[in-house]
Amino acid sequence: MTPELTALTLAGLLQMVQFILFAVPANLELGTRYTSGPRDKPPERPVSTLTGRLQRAMNNHFEGLILFTLAVTVVTLSGQSTTTTATLAYTYLAARVLYIPAYALGLTPWRSGVWAVGWFATLALMLTALI
Repeated sequence: MTPELTALTLAGLLQMVQFILFAVPANLELGTRYTSGPRDKPPERPVSTLTGRLQRAMNNHFEGLILFTLAVTVVTLSGQSTTTTATLAYTYLAARVLYIPAYALGLTPWRSGVWAVGWFATLALMLTALI
């Protein structure tokens, strides 16, 4: 397995961890009657600030993971794995790991800076594949 695919696999596992970090408190705060139902109506009360941030961080990673998956797929299928692309892939992963506490703790503007590192690592992966 290429280092990029390893980073992608770890990013997928990170997404699953983020789901648990959000789902456990959401179930405790909203109750399983709501969370296991069809959610046709908004909850009677909102989730806590921390739980809301964990949900938004999780959703943000879903969005970033789409582009990262595309970049890793192109690099891998085109046989262009290098030390540079591996470093970029692990930079993305590290940024996503750091993004969780940065978002959960409301660390502004650091949260946006950490997000940008992951985004630019993904962009650089794509551009590297074209060069």
